[in-house]
Amino acid sequence: MKTVCCGFFTTLANKTRLSILYTLREGDKSVNQIVQRTGFEQSLVSHNLKLLKHCSFVDSAVRGKQRIYSLNKKTIIPLFDLVDKHRHAFCKDQDCPVCNPK
Repeated sequence: MKTVCCGFFTTLANKTRLSILYTLREGDKSVNQIVQRTGFEQSLVSHNLKLLKHCSFVDSAVRGKQRIYSLNKKTIIPLFDLVDKHRHAFCKDQDCPVCNPK
């Protein structure tokens, strides 16, 4: 159990992957749209999407010639909603060194 949880949170603890996930929270996007939104290199986005898809954090579907990525609606969207709820309830301190590192 410890190893599984560690792997789950290690996947989330990566700034690139977290940025991609939050970008997908805005709506389904292609790799190129994610690249434009995040400013990351296409190869970096593709590599991290592969990992996120392998761990079922994201889903993908082919539309025309593009692969469109979306958040896992069963688990990741509710997880982000829970994080937002926690943050709004307990992270109100603007001087918090964890929530607002300098």
